[in-house]
Amino acid sequence: MPQGQVASVPTDGLTTRQRRNRPLLVVHTGAMKGKSTAAFGTALRGWNQGWSIAVFQFVKSAKWKVGEEEAFRALGTVHEQTGQGGPVEWHKMGSGWSWSRRSGTEADHAADAAEGWAEIRRRISAGAHDLYVLDEFTYPLKWGWIDVDEVVATLADRPGHQHVIVTGRDAPPALVEAADLVMETTKIKHPMDAGQKGQRGIEW
Repeated sequence: MPQGQVASVPTDGLTTRQRRNRPLLVVHTGAMKGKSTAAFGTALRGWNQGWSIAVFQFVKSAKWKVGEEEAFRALGTVHEQTGQGGPVEWHKMGSGWSWSRRSGTEADHAADAAEGWAEIRRRISAGAHDLYVLDEFTYPLKWGWIDVDEVVATLADRPGHQHVIVTGRDAPPALVEAADLVMETTKIKHPMDAGQKGQRGIEW
C-alpha cells in the first residue's frame, strides 16, 4: 500500500468514508517481543482521539509493575481533570498464570479467565468502549480455558463502532481468519541471545 493507497477497491456498496471508519479486529501474534507495545501505541492514538480505552490484561501477574499501565492511568486522570483525550480503564485478570509461580489450581485460573471474558463480552454487547486491548488473550484460548468459536462469534457480531486488539503468541487460526489486520512479530535478533536480561524502560 504505497503512500496509503489501497490495492483494490471492494464492491461492497460503502463510501470511502464508511469503509475508512469501520471497526477493526486486530491480532498481534508471533514469537518476538513488541506485540503488546504496538497495541498500546495504537491505544495512545485512540486516547488522543477521545476514545474510551479499556485494557484487559491476561497472564501477566497482577503484582507486576507495568509501565504502560502507569502511563495510561495517568492519561485517564488527565481526562478526568481536563477533558483531554478519553477515559481509560485497566483490568488485570486473575493473579497471573504462566510467567510466575502459580497459586491455585488450573481450574481456578481457567475460571478467572472465563470470568474476565464474560465481563468483556458484556461490555462489547453494551458498546461500552471504543477500543479494547485484550493483552495476552491468546493464551487462555490456546489452553482451552475460553471457547475460541464463542470469542470469534462475539467479536464478529459486536455492535456499534468498537475496535478490538488481541495480543499473544499462537493466535488460533479461527481468530486470525476473522481479523481485519494481523501482524506477526518474527525474531531476527534479541539481547537475550547474548545473555542480557530485560531492563527498565524496554521490557517494563
